[in-house]
Formats: sequence, structure tokens, C-alpha cells
Amino acid sequence: QRAGDQLPPDRLAEVAFVGRSNVGKSTLINALTGRKTLARASQTPGATRQINFFDLGHRLMLADLPGYGFAKVSKTEAANWQELIFTYLRGRRSLRRALLLIDGRRGPKDSDIAVLKLLDQAAVSTLLVLTKCDEVVPKEQAAVLAAAGVEAKAHTVTLEEIIATSARTSDGIPQLRAHLYALAAP
Repeated sequence: QRAGDQLPPDRLAEVAFVGRSNVGKSTLINALTGRKTLARASQTPGATRQINFFDLGHRLMLADLPGYGFAKVSKTEAANWQELIFTYLRGRRSLRRALLLIDGRRGPKDSDIAVLKLLDQAAVSTLLVLTKCDEVVPKEQAAVLAAAGVEAKAHTVTLEEIIATSARTSDGIPQLRAHLYALAAP
């Protein structure tokens, strides 16, 4: 069975949530939708093992992709995840935007930059979203935002706008909702 065979039909505009393991993809989806358990969040890195799709009122599809990075899985399983993600990013006609989630406490890592290069190659419009920003003092957050801004400028598909979020305090959630709303079907 090929990786793309398990994807639903691409009829609605889609937004993909991409990021390292434990960056908060599922938690952010729950905060955006106002539903605590829509996407299963876990303390264990690598809990999301396939692409999970969430249909928002037949207007927009959210895709929660498996995290990359330090998940404890076999090399075969990691290769299967990677093939699924690459197939999805390259072949999805309805994909309008990728949200690359970056840990707001740490800034862009080498693995995030590698994914930005992949998104460039796949020509997927990308928005950088910083997560867990409530855990960072303003001075450190300014440094992380600056580092993310440097990466945004270095990649052709990345939007200049960067949204700093916190699922706990709801910082940035209204801005991100507005961004998604603009991509949704009328």
C-alpha cells in the first residue's frame, strides 16, 4: 500500500500542522477549535503516528502531521512516517498552507530548517508559528522571533508574518484563527 492511498479525498482547502515531536501541534489544534479533546495531545513524543484530519464545518480541513525529531520509534517506522509526510506535502492539491510550529522556548532547530527546505521544494506556502510562548520571558521571545524571522526570509515559500502563540493563555490564537478563516471556503 502506497503512503498516499490512506489520505482522504482532497475536496476542501487544507492547512497542515507540521513540527517537531512535542512542539504542541495537537494542543494548538484543540486551542484553535475550542475543543479540548479534538486532537489527542500527549506528553510522549511521537504520539501522533499518522496524519489526522479534522473537518471544520465543511469549510476547512486541518491536517495534524506526525512530529519529527526525537520520537522513540524504529528506523522502518520513521522511514514510513517520512514517506507519508513527503507524499502528502508534494501531492496534495488542496493544501493551501503549512503551519510550521516552532518551540517558542528554543527557536528554529536544524530539523525545522530541513523541513523548511522540504516545504520550499514542495512549493507549499508556509507560516511560522511559535508555540509555548507563555513559558518565555519577553527578552528571550524577541530573540526567538528574530531567529525565526531570519529563517522566514531565507525560504521562498515562507510568509513574513510569524505568529507567537500560547494554548494556555490564548495569546496569538485569535490572530491564527483569522489567518485560517481567510483560507477557508466561504
